[in-house]
Amino acid sequence: MEQHYKLERIKELADNDQDFIMALAQTFLEEVPEDAAVLKTAVENKNYKLSYQTAHKMKPTVDMFELGVLNDLIEVQDWGKFEQTDKDISSKLTVVLTAIDNAVKEIKEDFNL
Repeated sequence: MEQHYKLERIKELADNDQDFIMALAQTFLEEVPEDAAVLKTAVENKNYKLSYQTAHKMKPTVDMFELGVLNDLIEVQDWGKFEQTDKDISSKLTVVLTAIDNAVKEIKEDFNL
């Protein structure tokens, strides 16, 4: 089975403290899907400012859990930041949202949450 997230950076940050790793996983599950939903709606409604702010907020977590879509998320962020009205960002958004959905499912299974 393909792994949709990695814990190497998390383990290093947590110094292998399993309780802290669990807390970070729970925080991911509490915040990231909610932020992803906000980002999806913001992009669909061409709310550039909210798209930028939400993508910017999500970057550290997406990077820390190594979802493999940081560059795609940055493109969505920049689309909002620079109000790139002539650019269709929907394919990048789909890549980001799919990666988040996959990671959420896998984290729930791996951590029994």
